[in-house]
Amino acid sequence: MNSCMSIIEYNHKMAAHCESGTITSLLNNKGMDISEALVFGISSGLFFGYFHKMKSFTFPTFIVRNKPGQMRSNLSKRLGIKFHTKRFRKPEEGQKILDRLLENNIPVACQVDFFYMDYIPSWERVHINVHFIVIVGKTGSKYIVSDSYFPQLVELESESLRKARFAGGSMSPKGFIFYPEHIPENPDYVKAITAGIKKTCFNMLRIPLPFLGVKGIRLFAKKINEWPSRARDIEHLSHEIMRINILLEDQGTGGAGFRFLFATFLQQASEIVKNPELNDLSKEMMLIGDGWREISLLAARYGKNRDLGPDRMEEIGALLFNRASAEEAFFKKLYKLIKG
Repeated sequence: MNSCMSIIEYNHKMAAHCESGTITSLLNNKGMDISEALVFGISSGLFFGYFHKMKSFTFPTFIVRNKPGQMRSNLSKRLGIKFHTKRFRKPEEGQKILDRLLENNIPVACQVDFFYMDYIPSWERVHINVHFIVIVGKTGSKYIVSDSYFPQLVELESESLRKARFAGGSMSPKGFIFYPEHIPENPDYVKAITAGIKKTCFNMLRIPLPFLGVKGIRLFAKKINEWPSRARDIEHLSHEIMRINILLEDQGTGGAGFRFLFATFLQQASEIVKNPELNDLSKEMMLIGDGWREISLLAARYGKNRDLGPDRMEEIGALLFNRASAEEAFFKKLYKLIKG
């Protein structure tokens, strides 16, 4: 690639979440008028899982979204969008293909290790292999990056991008790239919204595993009382309790573990499918999200103050049980409505 190549004309936007934001950005720049909330909801992004026995986790943890990559694949299936995807065995091949695509004015999404995004302050960067960015050009030794967590286009050294794309560890990116190849002229949004909601309801209510969906929230509520005995010391316990706030609020969730983003999806979906009851449920999900935010704030305060006695664990557990009951009732209503 010519080292002096100019930047592809690209409309950069910030977003709530890196994967849904990256997908939305690519589609918008290819001419598709779709919001991040619709991308998230149609792809059944909302989820919950509590993991306390897996060997890959040294301490119990939880997730509030579907598996990385599923947003793209679900959206493709439900709206008929075709994405080109590719992984690489060798970094040299991965860079060569990326540069060739940029030469052809094709913005490219890359899966990366967030730690190597050196335009982010060092104290905010952690090793996590499922961050997504869009590369929109290259000047000299630096790539031009559209990162949905950053307010403007930024530069990233070629070596930093190479390390990020080919980092080792869990869910290694292996140089993964994707970009949209085909967008249908008249996608069936009503059908896609219905399918996305049905799958979300299934994931939250009917997966027959005790640690997923609403059952996972209840398991979390029950097991959080065991966290003090599993922590190395008070400092470790404090860190893990404060991570509840981070996972719900600070890792690109749009607030309250994606509940606010899902509420926005339902509000927008109500207009498209012309069903005002979805808008009513959107307001209900906002209230459910407020309950998750209460948990976030308590966890942050108790963790920071080292106020971590058994009564505090029971208090957080009781709030989690309330969230489980609220979401069970909510998703039953939503499924009944959408199945018609």
